[in-house]
Amino acid sequence: MKLKLDLHDIFNSGHDIDRALRGIMDEAVAKKATLVEIIPGKGSGQLKKRVLRFLDQKDVKQLYHRVEKDSKNFGRLFVHFRWK
Repeated sequence: MKLKLDLHDIFNSGHDIDRALRGIMDEAVAKKATLVEIIPGKGSGQLKKRVLRFLDQKDVKQLYHRVEKDSKNFGRLFVHFRWK
């Protein structure tokens, strides 16, 4: 199962960004999704950095297996999960 989060609509609202990221991670855990695609967009890269900082938090980092930056599309990240 793959989940997708597009942050284009809320790029300028920090609180909404954190809430959306937390929500998609919780949904991925609840549904045991194998992949979450997060689209911060290309822009200046600040939103992507914010997403990466969020994913690097200790409590969030223990939820997923690895983060992959899309080599073909700078404005897209993949968060991979491994379920036993």
